[in-house]
Amino acid sequence: MTAELVYLTLSVILAFVQILLPAAYATRERGTQWNAGPRDAPVAPLTGVGGRLERAQRNMLETFPLFVAAIVVTLATGTHNWVSITGSALYFWARLAYVPLYALGIPYVRSLVWVLAMAGLFLVLLSPLAGRLA
Repeated sequence: MTAELVYLTLSVILAFVQILLPAAYATRERGTQWNAGPRDAPVAPLTGVGGRLERAQRNMLETFPLFVAAIVVTLATGTHNWVSITGSALYFWARLAYVPLYALGIPYVRSLVWVLAMAGLFLVLLSPLAGRLA
């Protein structure tokens, strides 16, 4: 398994955890009756940490398909180099750091970490082109 696939696997696990965390906060805030019910009626957004975890989850789910596509491109082109490995690692570790930074409401650093994750994604996308442009 390539390093890129390891980071993709870890990112899938992270996405799964990011789905579970706000769900747990929703149950704690809204109760087990709501969780077990049909959820037909609109509810107020989660507050505090739960709301921040839910927004971090949405952010992960917005960028994750792009990361998957970038990894697929590297695999389809046979690209496996320091650029794709560095980009994959940067994306995963930044996304991992993003969760507690967002949950704790830490501004600026959270935004910087988001930029680092996007830079990692860009590097993965750039890696197949790097060999072609050299």
